[in-house]
Amino acid sequence: MKTIAVGLFIAGGALVLNAEDVKVNVSKLPPAAARQGVTFDKDIRPMFEKSCFKCHGPDVEKPKGKFRADTKANVMKGGGDAAPVVAGDLTKSPLMAMVARQTEDEDLFMPPTDNKAKIPPLTKDEIGLVRAWIE
Repeated sequence: MKTIAVGLFIAGGALVLNAEDVKVNVSKLPPAAARQGVTFDKDIRPMFEKSCFKCHGPDVEKPKGKFRADTKANVMKGGGDAAPVVAGDLTKSPLMAMVARQTEDEDLFMPPTDNKAKIPPLTKDEIGLVRAWIE
């Protein structure tokens, strides 16, 4: 992985990402899902299990970027110094920009474009669920 202009760097093997370094352009995001009561366990975890667990799951000995996506607590904590999700604030939630593929650097797209498992990006509906969960 390389050092990039948005402030992503590797320190001691951990992916360190500051929330202010990845800008979320809310106008480019799909609308939040209309579904009421979106929760991590019911709505987000199954999606992350399908799209994220290969690299960030509970069975991965060394999750990429030290980030685990298997529990709400792990997602909120993140893998570095900054939280990837700030409840109620999309603009301070770099995870939103990463799963919506709205970052300036394609290396931050999740799942990665060139992932070996051929995991497709989240759909607009799935991104809308993540948005609703964060909002």
